[in-house]
Amino acid sequence: MKDTEREIRKERDPFEIGTSLMDVYVGWVQNDPAGLNRKLAELAGRFHSAWLEEWDRFSGFIYGTGGDGESGQGKFREFVGNYGQLARKFHGVFVNWTREFTAGAPGVDDRTRLRALFWADRILQSVAPANFFWTNPGAVQKFFETEGDSLLRGLENRLADLRKGEFWGRMVDSTAFRIGENLAATPGSVVFRNELMELIQYEPATDETYSVPIVFIQPWVNKYYVFDLCNESSFVRYMTRNGYTVFITSWKNPDSDMAGIRFDDYMLSGALKAVEVAGEICGGRKVHAAGYCIGGTVLASMMAWANRTLHESRVPVVDWTLFSTLTDFSEPGELGVFMSEPAIQAIEGLMQKKGYLDKFFISSIFRLLGSESLIWRNSVQNYLYGGRPPRSDMLFWNNDGTRLPEAMCSFYLRKLYLENKLAEKDGISLGGAPIDLGKIRQPLYAVGAQQDHICPWRGTFLTCRLTRCPVRYVLTSEGHITGIVNPPSERSRRKYWAGDYAGENDAETWLSGRDENRGSWWTDWLEWMQERSLPKTAPPAMGSSLYPVLGKSPGKYVLQNGTPEGG
Repeated sequence: MKDTEREIRKERDPFEIGTSLMDVYVGWVQNDPAGLNRKLAELAGRFHSAWLEEWDRFSGFIYGTGGDGESGQGKFREFVGNYGQLARKFHGVFVNWTREFTAGAPGVDDRTRLRALFWADRILQSVAPANFFWTNPGAVQKFFETEGDSLLRGLENRLADLRKGEFWGRMVDSTAFRIGENLAATPGSVVFRNELMELIQYEPATDETYSVPIVFIQPWVNKYYVFDLCNESSFVRYMTRNGYTVFITSWKNPDSDMAGIRFDDYMLSGALKAVEVAGEICGGRKVHAAGYCIGGTVLASMMAWANRTLHESRVPVVDWTLFSTLTDFSEPGELGVFMSEPAIQAIEGLMQKKGYLDKFFISSIFRLLGSESLIWRNSVQNYLYGGRPPRSDMLFWNNDGTRLPEAMCSFYLRKLYLENKLAEKDGISLGGAPIDLGKIRQPLYAVGAQQDHICPWRGTFLTCRLTRCPVRYVLTSEGHITGIVNPPSERSRRKYWAGDYAGENDAETWLSGRDENRGSWWTDWLEWMQERSLPKTAPPAMGSSLYPVLGKSPGKYVLQNGTPEGG
């Protein structure tokens, strides 16, 4: 009966927000009721201690002795400051207690515990004192300084956001950027287009270029130009300046007509076709192939497919690189919170209506993963302070979302995340062939990011164990985006660890034997690639007779927005 009740709860709560939190409470009640009473008494004691610590701040106001010699406004500000301090202390006490209460709940499985911790953290972040006017002394101070104008501007900002459908609030000043002008502006041409992607070839920036070109297989959850941001942040510009011919995939934003597009299509008509076109334009050369996030997952699948179906001499890739990519999904990090049978069924139900997963849903998931910086910090700045969102090329890209076709998305969530079939030998078939990552023989350069909450670095490290090829693994500081878009700079405080994989059983063992390096891992990647690049020659022409130039970059597909037909 209890299992039936739980299944009903999951139906009504597919992401198991209330279900996981209730399971934690039930775990205490059923397995250690005395411990539950002790935990509750402990919480009361912590609140009492926090109040005593702050008593001196409040006693003067309670007994009329506080703020001597100050104006009424000064006394009020001091009171608000003290009140905010008390609220922060109480909130901190409850946050710490809740984490301990959840982590220590008896009789609760690990997945439920992690899910409960995630949702408890997100709920408690939403009620942080800084998010509310009277418990944010800075907002009150701004109110007095502007004679109330800050709060009026904040209300106007909120109403404007709601009119534009920005439920979570804007996180970037979108007026500061134009695609093709100050973003995605490195000179290039579209040299191929099909129903799924455009391939962009960039103009050479040096008199001679390496004979082996680079092909970036980009993720299709966002737009391609994360590798072509402003000025020195452009990965593409960095590589062309260092003598490489660079190609990049720009994916079409799916609509209802593309509901049946499969993961296989992204592999064969996307990644493989991009590699073939680039190789033909460069005189029949093999290429350096590099994939980011899901683009790396499809590249890894393509490499396994090619090594299974083609003779080694005909595999069109000389070496391959993965940036923040999972191929073994047993450690999906916080994104795993959304990977359960009820959750995937709910997502599939959403897709059945339109034939795709909507941009708003995808964006909401990623903003929840980084809610403190992507939701609440913006809310405070825009609404309580009456400010403007920041001008950030990276945030602009992050906000320029796409849709996902139904068939591909369902396969990806079920077969890779939920069932982890890509990590199994012949666990799935793509393009008519069983996929075994152990078949891959071409050298691999794999990058993980230390603070990545989308593709945790320990999860990315697992690829080393699945392949049978030489692997150089690199761990970079920062997160999923900033760890990869990581240009060299004399002022950079970033760091990385690099070294060949030598059969270590786990990521921590590998890391313990590596030295810390200051700066960007881009320079290490350049050195690794140069060892596998043929001598420099005159740059190839833009396009070829077989694949003529179709137009200037950034092309057409990148300009398609995330809301088709106004809906």
